Amino acid sequence: MDGTVLVADDDRTIRTVLTQALTRAGCRVHATGSLAQLQRWVEEGRGDLVVTDVMMPDGNGIDMIPAIRKARPDLPVIVISAQNTIVTAIRAAEADAFEYLPKPFDLPDLMGKAGQALSRRARLSDRTPDRAGQAAAPSPVTAAAGVPAEAGAPLGADPALPLIGHAPAMQALFRMVARVLNADLPVLILGEAGVGSTTVARSFHDLSDRRGAALVILTAADAASETLSRMIDKARGGTVLIENPAGFDAGTQARLIGSIEAWENGPDRAQAPRLISTLGPDPQAEVAAGRLRADLYYRLAGVTITVPPLRQRVDDIPALARHLLARVAAQGLPGRTLSDEAMALIRAHPFPGNVRELENLLRRLTLTAAEDEISAAEVREALETDHPAHFNAGRIDAGIMATGGTRPMAAGQPAARTPERAQATDPGTGRLSQSVEAHLRRYFDLHGDSLPPPGLYDRILREVERPLLQIAMDATGGNQLRCADMLGINRNTLRKKLTDLNIEVTRRRKLM
Repeated sequence: MDGTVLVADDDRTIRTVLTQALTRAGCRVHATGSLAQLQRWVEEGRGDLVVTDVMMPDGNGIDMIPAIRKARPDLPVIVISAQNTIVTAIRAAEADAFEYLPKPFDLPDLMGKAGQALSRRARLSDRTPDRAGQAAAPSPVTAAAGVPAEAGAPLGADPALPLIGHAPAMQALFRMVARVLNADLPVLILGEAGVGSTTVARSFHDLSDRRGAALVILTAADAASETLSRMIDKARGGTVLIENPAGFDAGTQARLIGSIEAWENGPDRAQAPRLISTLGPDPQAEVAAGRLRADLYYRLAGVTITVPPLRQRVDDIPALARHLLARVAAQGLPGRTLSDEAMALIRAHPFPGNVRELENLLRRLTLTAAEDEISAAEVREALETDHPAHFNAGRIDAGIMATGGTRPMAAGQPAARTPERAQATDPGTGRLSQSVEAHLRRYFDLHGDSLPPPGLYDRILREVERPLLQIAMDATGGNQLRCADMLGINRNTLRKKLTDLNIEVTRRRKLM
């Protein structure tokens, strides 16, 4: 890899890591914690690639991209940000960033993107000045999301947009939304109940250049024959959001196809509304079962986007929970926080109802909590009320697997312990694997003839991971570099895990 890379980040550690990695790859690197210095380097003609953070002490990295484009139209920019929201991804795409990567980023991934940017710079230089001028225009996302345009403004601060997440599946979703936000293509959004499909669908209107026109929502109840055409006509130049078209009867689906054809072939097709639809996770099954007409499905599925269930992005739960609590507080309910133990319980819960279930749980806890900080006992009681079968069968309490806590067997539950299992009953003796086996055997025994609730693999790993990181950080005196080296993981990975697990880091000198 050859070229000069300009790195701007207010975190000195990240500047050091990127400088070392890029230098080893053969690049020359200039690193700074100031956007003003970055701008001077760009105007002086330095650099073949820019890697910049978003939130900087003297400005906003995304807001600076138009100025970079004006001075150096062929200079690619990679944006890195801890603001893992859909608004950040869309604003980076609108500003014509070469790539957007959420923090903590995967270093090999960033190095791969940097190599692509450097190798394709010649093609980027073919872009016209008009494109750079368009990039300098005010971002419709900034206005739609209520984000101030001045430097240092928080991105994605609107509590009405709970589309946040660092998980790869969510980042892929954000990138796809950013790519097709203003395209004249119908979009079909798939997902389980409660994942937020409608919220994603609304973002296509609220963050697009159609936001000044009407958004019309069609449901099975609204789509009566005498109102269907009138409702679609109302969305002239705007967006029609069709919620679960598989729930429409056959006659309504036929009329909907007729209305779409009339818009597509009529004299006012330039003002045709954009079609955004939501459906369950398996549209082909809906077609095969006869609930959804195949010709309607293919008209709606110009672009298909899948919203992942919450169990597939467990690491997003802490940030999502804090966001939802802030949204509840903005609606006039008491401001609450979650204790570390309460957050651990929430992370361990499978949430079959996805984000909607999480939001309802937090809203209820906001009203019923005795203190400003919601306790683990209050979370446990609420979850036990909602999912008595899981809890009565034997739950993993916060720390039950790690501490070897026991619970009484349910009445009539078979004693599944065998002589082989009894060999490793004392967690304080024998090898680690024997202690872990004893805990796991006990946990499965508590379920009798039933199986544990879904998500066991991730829950067990988290139970082991937290004490491992706590003890390792204590042994290294809070030195994250030494701790990461001892564990054999990347320091950025360690920092992310410490944040997600709410492990407090106190730097001190190790006593010998």
